[in-house]
Amino acid sequence: MLTTGLILILASLGLAQGLFLSFYLLTHKKGNKASNIFLALFLLGLTIRIGKSVLNYYIPLENWQNNIGISGILFAAPSLWFYGITLFENNRLFSIRDYVHFVPFILFLFLVPFVPRNGRFEAFWNYGIIVFHFLVYLKLSWSYLYKNRMKASKSIVQWYRNILIGSTLIWFHYVGNLFDFTIYYIIGPIFYSFLIYAFSYLFLNRHKFNLQKYSSSKLNRNRSLVLFQKVQELFETEHTFLDEGLTLYVVSKKLNVKAREISQVINENTQQNFYEFVNQYRIEKAKLLLKDSKYVNEKIAAIAYDSGFGNVTSFNVAFKKKTGLTPSAYRKK
Repeated sequence: MLTTGLILILASLGLAQGLFLSFYLLTHKKGNKASNIFLALFLLGLTIRIGKSVLNYYIPLENWQNNIGISGILFAAPSLWFYGITLFENNRLFSIRDYVHFVPFILFLFLVPFVPRNGRFEAFWNYGIIVFHFLVYLKLSWSYLYKNRMKASKSIVQWYRNILIGSTLIWFHYVGNLFDFTIYYIIGPIFYSFLIYAFSYLFLNRHKFNLQKYSSSKLNRNRSLVLFQKVQELFETEHTFLDEGLTLYVVSKKLNVKAREISQVINENTQQNFYEFVNQYRIEKAKLLLKDSKYVNEKIAAIAYDSGFGNVTSFNVAFKKKTGLTPSAYRKK
Protein backbone atom coordinates (compact mmCIF):
# COMPACT_ATOMS: atom_id res chain seq x y z
CA MET A 1 0.00 0.00 0.00
CA LEU A 2 1.10 3.53 -0.62
CA THR A 3 1.97 5.52 2.46
CA THR A 4 -0.24 8.44 3.45
CA GLY A 5 2.53 10.93 2.67
CA LEU A 6 3.14 9.54 -0.80
CA ILE A 7 -0.57 9.63 -1.59
CA LEU A 8 -0.66 13.29 -0.56
CA ILE A 9 2.35 14.12 -2.75
CA LEU A 10 0.96 12.34 -5.82
CA ALA A 11 -2.48 13.91 -5.46
CA SER A 12 -1.08 17.38 -4.77
CA LEU A 13 1.17 17.27 -7.83
CA GLY A 14 -1.81 16.49 -10.03
CA LEU A 15 -3.83 19.32 -8.52
CA ALA A 16 -0.97 21.79 -9.00
CA GLN A 17 -0.56 20.72 -12.61
CA GLY A 18 -4.30 21.02 -13.21
CA LEU A 19 -4.31 24.58 -11.86
CA PHE A 20 -1.24 25.47 -13.92
CA LEU A 21 -2.75 24.15 -17.13
CA SER A 22 -6.07 25.91 -16.47
CA PHE A 23 -4.27 29.23 -15.93
CA TYR A 24 -2.12 28.66 -19.02
CA LEU A 25 -5.20 28.09 -21.17
CA LEU A 26 -7.04 31.11 -19.81
CA THR A 27 -4.08 33.36 -20.63
CA HIS A 28 -3.05 31.69 -23.90
CA LYS A 29 -3.37 34.18 -26.74
CA LYS A 30 -2.99 31.86 -29.74
CA GLY A 31 -5.61 29.65 -31.36
CA ASN A 32 -9.32 29.54 -30.65
CA LYS A 33 -9.96 31.60 -27.53
CA ALA A 34 -13.37 30.03 -26.80
CA SER A 35 -11.86 26.56 -27.11
CA ASN A 36 -9.09 27.45 -24.65
CA ILE A 37 -11.56 28.89 -22.14
CA PHE A 38 -13.91 25.89 -22.16
CA LEU A 39 -11.03 23.45 -21.80
CA ALA A 40 -9.66 25.55 -18.94
CA LEU A 41 -13.07 25.54 -17.20
CA PHE A 42 -13.35 21.79 -17.62
CA LEU A 43 -9.93 21.20 -16.05
CA LEU A 44 -10.54 23.75 -13.31
CA GLY A 45 -13.87 22.13 -12.39
CA LEU A 46 -12.23 18.70 -12.11
CA THR A 47 -9.35 20.15 -10.12
CA ILE A 48 -11.72 21.77 -7.62
CA ARG A 49 -13.68 18.52 -7.28
CA ILE A 50 -10.57 16.37 -6.82
CA GLY A 51 -9.04 18.95 -4.50
CA LYS A 52 -12.05 18.58 -2.21
CA SER A 53 -11.45 14.83 -2.01
CA VAL A 54 -7.79 15.28 -1.13
CA LEU A 55 -8.48 17.86 1.57
CA ASN A 56 -11.35 15.87 3.05
CA TYR A 57 -9.15 12.76 3.23
CA TYR A 58 -6.73 14.55 5.57
CA ILE A 59 -8.82 17.35 7.09
CA PRO A 60 -12.55 16.90 7.86
CA LEU A 61 -14.37 19.63 5.94
CA GLU A 62 -17.57 21.44 6.80
CA ASN A 63 -20.67 20.57 4.77
CA TRP A 64 -20.56 23.82 2.82
CA GLN A 65 -16.89 23.27 1.95
CA ASN A 66 -17.67 19.79 0.63
CA ASN A 67 -20.51 21.23 -1.43
CA ILE A 68 -18.29 23.88 -3.02
CA GLY A 69 -15.91 21.09 -3.98
CA ILE A 70 -18.49 18.93 -5.72
CA SER A 71 -19.95 21.98 -7.48
CA GLY A 72 -16.91 21.94 -9.76
CA ILE A 73 -18.53 19.14 -11.75
CA LEU A 74 -21.53 21.35 -12.52
CA PHE A 75 -19.47 23.68 -14.68
CA ALA A 76 -16.86 21.13 -15.78
CA ALA A 77 -19.46 18.89 -17.45
CA PRO A 78 -21.05 21.46 -19.82
CA SER A 79 -17.59 22.92 -20.49
CA LEU A 80 -16.48 19.52 -21.78
CA TRP A 81 -19.37 19.49 -24.26
CA PHE A 82 -18.82 23.08 -25.36
CA TYR A 83 -15.11 22.39 -25.80
CA GLY A 84 -15.92 19.66 -28.31
CA ILE A 85 -18.23 22.01 -30.21
CA THR A 86 -15.50 24.66 -30.48
CA LEU A 87 -13.03 22.06 -31.74
CA PHE A 88 -15.31 20.89 -34.54
CA GLU A 89 -16.92 24.26 -35.28
CA ASN A 90 -14.05 26.69 -35.13
CA ASN A 91 -16.17 29.78 -35.87
CA ARG A 92 -19.13 28.84 -33.66
CA LEU A 93 -20.61 31.81 -31.81
CA PHE A 94 -22.34 31.16 -28.49
CA SER A 95 -25.52 32.99 -27.53
CA ILE A 96 -26.78 33.82 -24.04
CA ARG A 97 -29.16 30.88 -24.35
CA ASP A 98 -26.21 28.47 -24.58
CA TYR A 99 -24.95 29.57 -21.18
CA VAL A 100 -28.17 28.35 -19.57
CA HIS A 101 -26.25 25.09 -19.16
CA PHE A 102 -24.27 26.75 -16.37
CA VAL A 103 -27.39 27.74 -14.41
CA PRO A 104 -27.34 24.53 -12.26
CA PHE A 105 -23.86 25.49 -11.05
CA ILE A 106 -24.99 29.01 -10.12
CA LEU A 107 -28.09 27.72 -8.33
CA PHE A 108 -26.07 25.12 -6.47
CA LEU A 109 -23.68 27.80 -5.20
CA PHE A 110 -26.59 29.75 -3.73
CA LEU A 111 -27.88 26.57 -2.08
CA VAL A 112 -24.48 25.42 -0.78
CA PRO A 113 -25.26 26.12 2.91
CA PHE A 114 -28.50 24.14 2.73
CA VAL A 115 -27.50 21.03 0.74
CA PRO A 116 -27.22 18.12 3.23
CA ARG A 117 -23.90 16.26 3.47
CA ASN A 118 -24.48 14.18 6.57
CA GLY A 119 -24.57 10.71 5.02
CA ARG A 120 -28.33 10.40 5.09
CA PHE A 121 -30.56 9.66 2.11
CA GLU A 122 -30.79 13.36 1.18
CA ALA A 123 -27.02 13.59 0.79
CA PHE A 124 -26.98 10.48 -1.38
CA TRP A 125 -29.78 11.91 -3.50
CA ASN A 126 -28.06 15.29 -4.00
CA TYR A 127 -24.69 13.77 -4.85
CA GLY A 128 -26.46 11.35 -7.19
CA ILE A 129 -27.97 14.27 -9.12
CA ILE A 130 -24.49 15.70 -9.73
CA VAL A 131 -23.18 12.33 -10.91
CA PHE A 132 -26.18 12.02 -13.23
CA HIS A 133 -25.59 15.59 -14.45
CA PHE A 134 -22.03 14.62 -15.44
CA LEU A 135 -23.35 11.51 -17.22
CA VAL A 136 -25.79 13.61 -19.29
CA TYR A 137 -22.99 15.80 -20.64
CA LEU A 138 -20.72 12.83 -21.24
CA LYS A 139 -23.49 11.31 -23.36
CA LEU A 140 -23.97 14.60 -25.23
CA SER A 141 -20.23 14.84 -25.84
CA TRP A 142 -19.84 11.26 -27.07
CA SER A 143 -22.90 11.68 -29.29
CA TYR A 144 -21.54 14.93 -30.74
CA LEU A 145 -18.19 13.26 -31.45
CA TYR A 146 -19.86 10.31 -33.19
CA LYS A 147 -22.08 12.52 -35.38
CA ASN A 148 -19.26 14.85 -36.42
CA ARG A 149 -16.31 12.46 -36.58
CA MET A 150 -16.13 12.64 -40.38
CA LYS A 151 -16.33 16.44 -40.48
CA ALA A 152 -13.08 17.12 -38.66
CA SER A 153 -9.46 16.10 -39.01
CA LYS A 154 -8.22 12.83 -37.61
CA SER A 155 -6.05 14.59 -35.02
CA ILE A 156 -9.02 16.55 -33.62
CA VAL A 157 -11.20 13.43 -33.45
CA GLN A 158 -8.49 11.47 -31.65
CA TRP A 159 -7.73 14.32 -29.28
CA TYR A 160 -11.34 14.85 -28.20
CA ARG A 161 -11.97 11.10 -28.00
CA ASN A 162 -9.02 10.67 -25.62
CA ILE A 163 -10.32 13.47 -23.40
CA LEU A 164 -13.74 11.80 -23.30
CA ILE A 165 -12.22 8.44 -22.40
CA GLY A 166 -10.38 10.01 -19.46
CA SER A 167 -13.53 11.89 -18.40
CA THR A 168 -15.61 8.71 -18.55
CA LEU A 169 -13.12 6.91 -16.31
CA ILE A 170 -13.35 9.78 -13.83
CA TRP A 171 -17.16 9.45 -13.92
CA PHE A 172 -16.88 5.77 -12.96
CA HIS A 173 -14.79 6.88 -9.99
CA TYR A 174 -17.62 9.19 -8.91
CA VAL A 175 -20.11 6.34 -9.19
CA GLY A 176 -17.87 4.40 -6.79
CA ASN A 177 -17.97 7.35 -4.41
CA LEU A 178 -21.74 7.52 -4.72
CA PHE A 179 -22.12 3.96 -3.44
CA ASP A 180 -19.50 4.56 -0.76
CA PHE A 181 -16.79 2.25 -2.10
CA THR A 182 -14.03 3.52 0.21
CA ILE A 183 -11.13 2.57 -2.06
CA TYR A 184 -12.44 4.89 -4.77
CA TYR A 185 -12.21 7.94 -2.56
CA ILE A 186 -8.43 8.41 -2.56
CA ILE A 187 -7.62 6.30 -5.64
CA GLY A 188 -9.53 8.93 -7.66
CA PRO A 189 -7.11 11.80 -6.91
CA ILE A 190 -4.12 9.58 -7.67
CA PHE A 191 -5.66 8.48 -10.97
CA TYR A 192 -6.44 12.13 -11.76
CA SER A 193 -2.79 13.06 -11.13
CA PHE A 194 -1.52 10.55 -13.67
CA LEU A 195 -4.28 11.52 -16.09
CA ILE A 196 -3.56 15.26 -15.88
CA TYR A 197 0.17 14.73 -16.44
CA ALA A 198 -0.45 12.53 -19.47
CA PHE A 199 -2.91 15.11 -20.74
CA SER A 200 -0.42 17.94 -20.13
CA TYR A 201 2.31 16.11 -21.99
CA LEU A 202 0.13 15.54 -25.03
CA PHE A 203 -1.23 19.08 -24.90
CA LEU A 204 2.01 20.99 -24.44
CA ASN A 205 4.29 18.71 -26.43
CA ARG A 206 2.39 18.20 -29.65
CA HIS A 207 -1.32 17.81 -30.07
CA LYS A 208 -2.63 21.18 -29.02
CA PHE A 209 -0.39 23.14 -31.31
CA ASN A 210 -1.06 20.76 -34.20
CA LEU A 211 -4.79 21.28 -33.67
CA GLN A 212 -4.45 25.05 -33.73
CA LYS A 213 -2.00 25.09 -36.65
CA TYR A 214 -4.69 24.26 -39.21
CA SER A 215 -7.68 25.77 -37.40
CA SER A 216 -8.52 28.01 -40.38
CA SER A 217 -8.33 25.21 -42.96
CA LYS A 218 -11.43 24.27 -44.93
CA LEU A 219 -10.34 20.63 -45.31
CA ASN A 220 -12.68 18.27 -43.48
CA ARG A 221 -11.74 14.71 -42.61
CA ASN A 222 -13.14 13.15 -45.80
CA ARG A 223 -11.25 15.56 -48.05
CA SER A 224 -8.15 15.13 -45.94
CA LEU A 225 -8.24 11.34 -46.39
CA VAL A 226 -8.81 11.61 -50.14
CA LEU A 227 -5.91 14.03 -50.59
CA PHE A 228 -3.64 11.94 -48.38
CA GLN A 229 -4.36 8.89 -50.54
CA LYS A 230 -3.33 10.91 -53.60
CA VAL A 231 -0.05 11.81 -51.91
CA GLN A 232 0.58 8.15 -51.08
CA GLU A 233 -0.24 7.12 -54.65
CA LEU A 234 2.16 9.74 -56.01
CA PHE A 235 4.97 8.45 -53.81
CA GLU A 236 4.29 4.77 -54.47
CA THR A 237 3.72 4.89 -58.23
CA GLU A 238 6.06 7.68 -59.33
CA HIS A 239 8.62 7.20 -56.52
CA THR A 240 8.75 10.95 -56.06
CA PHE A 241 10.64 10.53 -52.79
CA LEU A 242 13.77 9.52 -54.74
CA ASP A 243 14.22 13.15 -55.79
CA GLU A 244 16.67 14.52 -53.22
CA GLY A 245 15.38 18.05 -53.86
CA LEU A 246 11.75 17.13 -53.16
CA THR A 247 9.77 19.87 -51.38
CA LEU A 248 6.21 20.56 -50.37
CA TYR A 249 5.96 22.96 -53.31
CA VAL A 250 6.95 20.25 -55.81
CA VAL A 251 4.32 17.83 -54.47
CA SER A 252 1.67 20.55 -54.40
CA LYS A 253 2.33 21.43 -58.04
CA LYS A 254 2.05 17.79 -59.08
CA LEU A 255 -1.30 17.42 -57.31
CA ASN A 256 -2.47 20.95 -58.11
CA VAL A 257 -3.29 21.83 -54.49
CA LYS A 258 -1.83 24.24 -51.95
CA ALA A 259 1.41 23.29 -50.23
CA ARG A 260 -0.21 24.03 -46.86
CA GLU A 261 -2.90 21.43 -47.57
CA ILE A 262 -0.26 18.79 -48.36
CA SER A 263 1.44 19.57 -45.07
CA GLN A 264 -1.88 19.39 -43.23
CA VAL A 265 -3.01 16.01 -44.57
CA ILE A 266 0.37 14.42 -43.86
CA ASN A 267 0.41 15.81 -40.34
CA GLU A 268 -3.18 14.80 -39.59
CA ASN A 269 -2.95 11.28 -41.01
CA THR A 270 0.55 10.29 -39.91
CA GLN A 271 1.44 12.72 -37.09
CA GLN A 272 4.62 13.42 -39.06
CA ASN A 273 5.90 16.52 -40.79
CA PHE A 274 6.61 16.49 -44.53
CA TYR A 275 10.28 15.55 -44.29
CA GLU A 276 9.66 12.79 -41.75
CA PHE A 277 7.04 11.39 -44.11
CA VAL A 278 9.43 11.52 -47.11
CA ASN A 279 12.27 9.96 -45.13
CA GLN A 280 10.01 7.09 -44.14
CA TYR A 281 9.71 6.11 -47.81
CA ARG A 282 13.41 6.65 -48.41
CA ILE A 283 14.37 4.44 -45.47
CA GLU A 284 12.09 1.65 -46.66
CA LYS A 285 13.78 1.89 -50.07
CA ALA A 286 17.22 1.84 -48.41
CA LYS A 287 16.32 -1.28 -46.42
CA LEU A 288 15.46 -3.08 -49.64
CA LEU A 289 18.72 -1.99 -51.29
CA LEU A 290 20.81 -2.99 -48.26
CA LYS A 291 19.45 -6.54 -48.56
CA ASP A 292 19.60 -6.63 -52.37
CA SER A 293 22.30 -8.95 -53.71
CA LYS A 294 22.98 -6.48 -56.53
CA TYR A 295 24.04 -3.87 -53.97
CA VAL A 296 26.11 -6.17 -51.76
CA ASN A 297 29.37 -4.50 -52.83
CA GLU A 298 28.01 -0.97 -53.02
CA LYS A 299 29.11 1.62 -50.50
CA ILE A 300 26.66 3.06 -47.99
CA ALA A 301 26.94 6.40 -49.78
CA ALA A 302 25.60 4.84 -52.98
CA ILE A 303 22.67 3.35 -51.05
CA ALA A 304 21.95 6.76 -49.55
CA TYR A 305 21.91 8.56 -52.90
CA ASP A 306 19.86 5.83 -54.60
CA SER A 307 17.30 6.08 -51.80
CA GLY A 308 16.82 9.81 -52.30
CA PHE A 309 19.05 11.21 -49.55
CA GLY A 310 21.27 14.16 -50.39
CA ASN A 311 24.18 13.13 -48.15
CA VAL A 312 25.41 10.20 -46.09
CA THR A 313 25.19 11.98 -42.73
CA SER A 314 21.47 12.73 -42.94
CA PHE A 315 20.90 9.18 -44.21
CA ASN A 316 22.72 7.62 -41.24
CA VAL A 317 20.88 9.81 -38.72
CA ALA A 318 17.42 9.20 -40.22
CA PHE A 319 18.02 5.48 -40.68
CA LYS A 320 19.18 4.89 -37.11
CA LYS A 321 16.35 6.99 -35.70
CA LYS A 322 13.83 4.88 -37.58
CA THR A 323 15.34 1.40 -37.18
CA GLY A 324 17.61 1.68 -34.16
CA LEU A 325 20.52 0.44 -36.29
CA THR A 326 23.09 2.06 -38.53
CA PRO A 327 22.83 1.14 -42.25
CA SER A 328 26.00 -0.97 -41.94
CA ALA A 329 24.65 -2.86 -38.92
CA TYR A 330 21.32 -3.43 -40.69
CA ARG A 331 23.11 -4.85 -43.73
CA LYS A 332 25.00 -7.36 -41.57
CA LYS A 333 21.90 -8.42 -39.62
